[in-house]
Amino acid sequence: MNSQTTPPDDGASLDGGLRTSRPPASFVPVHRWVIDSLGELSALRHALQDQINTRDHAATDRDLGQVAQDLVLVASELATNAIRHGRPPTIVQLLQDGPRFLLTVADRDLGSEPRIAGDRPPGEGGFGLQIARRLSREVGWYRTDAVKVIWAEIGA
Repeated sequence: MNSQTTPPDDGASLDGGLRTSRPPASFVPVHRWVIDSLGELSALRHALQDQINTRDHAATDRDLGQVAQDLVLVASELATNAIRHGRPPTIVQLLQDGPRFLLTVADRDLGSEPRIAGDRPPGEGGFGLQIARRLSREVGWYRTDAVKVIWAEIGA
């Protein structure tokens, strides 16, 4: 496992960088969405929930309720960041490896790096990556020649 950038234990309020890494290669694509505006986020959330519910019904021996909720919240936060701070289009992809899911969110802003918000007053934003880190097994990001990708692994 790669080391992950974590906030200092002393409660420092500085924003921090997100670990640069590629996700595990064992995941296979399930579905892909292309969105261009905040108005499309509701449809993304519903479609993602449907994808997880389909997988839940196919494997009745496990409960994906919390996994589905976490995936929908992380997808919403990361896609919102990409739409607000990146360059369109925003490409959201769901991948799966057994009980684990991988969510990737890509945009075309190659000039910026994702930053994890430090301590900030309510209303100043910047908490999407913190939420992703709290709900995910791992979170990272990388660039290709065309896109910046942030990924989160969620599940058992």
